[in-house]
Amino acid sequence: MGKPWSWTVGRRFTILYAAGFLGSAIVLLALTYLMSGGRVSSVAPEQPSIGPSDLAAEQQIQDLESRLADVHAQQSHRLLVGSLIALLVMASVSLLLGRILAGHVLRPLRLITAATRRISAENLDQRLAVTGPVDEVKELADTVDGLLERLEASFVAQRRFVGNASHELRTPLATMRASLDVAAAKPEPAAQTVALVGRLRTELDRVDHLLDGFLVLARAQHGTLADRTPVSLGELAREALTGRSGDITAKKLTVDDDSVGRDAWTRGSRALLSRMVENMVDNAIVHNERSGWIRVATERDGTGTHFVVETGGRVLDQAQVDRLTQPFERLGADRTGPEGSCGLGLSIVAAIVAAHGGRLTLLARPEGGLRVEAAMPTAVGFRRGEVKR
Repeated sequence: MGKPWSWTVGRRFTILYAAGFLGSAIVLLALTYLMSGGRVSSVAPEQPSIGPSDLAAEQQIQDLESRLADVHAQQSHRLLVGSLIALLVMASVSLLLGRILAGHVLRPLRLITAATRRISAENLDQRLAVTGPVDEVKELADTVDGLLERLEASFVAQRRFVGNASHELRTPLATMRASLDVAAAKPEPAAQTVALVGRLRTELDRVDHLLDGFLVLARAQHGTLADRTPVSLGELAREALTGRSGDITAKKLTVDDDSVGRDAWTRGSRALLSRMVENMVDNAIVHNERSGWIRVATERDGTGTHFVVETGGRVLDQAQVDRLTQPFERLGADRTGPEGSCGLGLSIVAAIVAAHGGRLTLLARPEGGLRVEAAMPTAVGFRRGEVKR
């Protein structure tokens, strides 16, 4: 049963109520037994002279007293046995009543817990709205409602900021790009100007990529997935590999995609899932050694649909690999590709997987390289490569 301090509140209430009932029963039975425990005794008065008839009468009285004592002893024994039986019955009844009372007392808390669990980032507008007398339970419910109200305001403000930032920050970027294009379009621009324009364009592309990563990360972490549809992870994988075929060729990478099947279906936002697959493939390409290899596979079992990307390379530290799902975490400068990296790729993947109810696993392969696996829920209604729409 564990230590008493590790028991649940329901179990502790049950023991407390049962102990109270049982203690009361013990005291009641003890008082009953003591009050019925008197013995019958008599003392014959002293006589100056006792005749034969008096001796016979005294003998009869002693016999009656002996019989009364035996009857009293038998009654006391039966009372004691009955009290012990009643005590055992009362112990069982006390546990039952304690359990019932504990359940009745904790029922409002269970209702509050169940209602709170149903409230997520997508329905923070819901409230517990507990009615009844102003007691400890209602004060707790009102406190939770106040907390939900503050959370809703915070989420709304954050989403509003993300939406406004997507417009406000892209406008100056577009203006700077236009200014660079005008400067580069002048007749016979100076060599320094051309070089400066090239460097600035590269930095603007990097800022634009970083901004896009922030927006996708914010949407995956705090946005609503209203566009849930059946999505084939195998199809998204082939699209991502086709789109990065130039980079794969330039780096002379060998790609093994024979295990990419068409039966790896999940349900969610196609745009976010496509970004998840693209980031996993990009990570395998950018942070890979030249003339290395990439294995892309989809698997489906009883636990869900799995999308796996593996790469070769040097042996990595698992403790450092576990931190790669945090923003701006890298495995050192040697893991940064020639085109640079903002350090948001796998953190975006982790946020998208979590938003779809999946699980992301990063494993440093013992023989070297990295294995990234996204385990996603299988789309309901899958039959022979088709999904219920």
